[in-house]
Amino acid sequence: MNTKRFLLIASHPNSLTNFRWDLINKLKEKGFEVHTASPDLDDSDPNKKRLNDAGIFTHNIYMQRTGMNPKGDLKTIKNLFQLIKELQPEYVLAYTIKPVIYGMIAAFYAKAPNRIALITGLGYVFQSGENETKKVQFIKKITRSLYKLALSKSNLVFFQNSDDLELFKQLSILTPEQNSTVVNGSGVNTQTFAQVALPQVKNDAIQFLFIARLLKDKGVEEYVAAAKLIKEKYPETIFNVVGYLDSNPSSISQQQLNSWIESGTINYWGRLSDVRPAIEAAHVFVLPSYREGTPRTTLESMAMGRAIITTDAPGCRQTVEEGKNGFLVPVKSVQNLASAMEKFITTPSLIEQMGQASRKIAETKYDVEIVNQFMFDQMNIK
Repeated sequence: MNTKRFLLIASHPNSLTNFRWDLINKLKEKGFEVHTASPDLDDSDPNKKRLNDAGIFTHNIYMQRTGMNPKGDLKTIKNLFQLIKELQPEYVLAYTIKPVIYGMIAAFYAKAPNRIALITGLGYVFQSGENETKKVQFIKKITRSLYKLALSKSNLVFFQNSDDLELFKQLSILTPEQNSTVVNGSGVNTQTFAQVALPQVKNDAIQFLFIARLLKDKGVEEYVAAAKLIKEKYPETIFNVVGYLDSNPSSISQQQLNSWIESGTINYWGRLSDVRPAIEAAHVFVLPSYREGTPRTTLESMAMGRAIITTDAPGCRQTVEEGKNGFLVPVKSVQNLASAMEKFITTPSLIEQMGQASRKIAETKYDVEIVNQFMFDQMNIK
């Protein structure tokens, strides 16, 4: 009997165990020999051991995560082509920008029968920036062209929200006849992220929480600016931050982070491998991001029964039913963000009420079992 192989291509080993763990295990249950490929997936990475111990095959590939280097990118395609040729998987699923672009091109030429792209978020390439340099404009143009080429080589494209799908059609990156659909994010394991009781409010200190990489387009600067406004009026309020600095061009500086910590504006938890203790300690989760696929940290906070404040932006707006499980605010609006925070301070009963609604939405719309089953149906995996 032929071995059914499934290859998953990622840009970071962490994302395989954080975002795709349930999917990987479900594929194994369905009789697939599961292979994973990512840069830095070598013996020094703890994710490799975790995957191998679970009977998952790992492949370390060459890929520069940021920037463009034609020589390096060709090396990535060649690397992936050889891997796919050797494994002959029935399915190749790639997610995030570089794996999608180079993975789909390599899979097509290596004649993989089922080539699936998962668009998890669009990043700065699809944000309209003011005063863009010629270089940035050029990178955006090239990236969009590469996306178009790669997606023309795929059989199925998953988007994590309808806004991104519409944008790709509008920009003609995707043609109307291409097979594409919307999936509710990566899903959340509602058992791992079980609902926990809200912390008691001590001395009127409501605790807000932000979890993300410390990038400008995650809205971290707006979160801190709103925190300063709130602290002028309600000094006892606590603003927690979980996350880390990144090589991404929109990352904040170490200096900026230090000044926020030293001024007492934020309580910095650093980078956590398990975010549950931070969510448990919080009353309200805040993500003022400019654009997302479907933010996993928001789903995790919802599953644990926390009210949400997020932006009326693609990928974010889908997680909040306005006034039911939280509030939506305009992108980059510090004033509106602070007003939404103040509602929870002046009417603390909303914390419990909206937190319960969040849990319900997580269970019915974002549970990982539901999300994965939808993906299997679309991929014709029985």
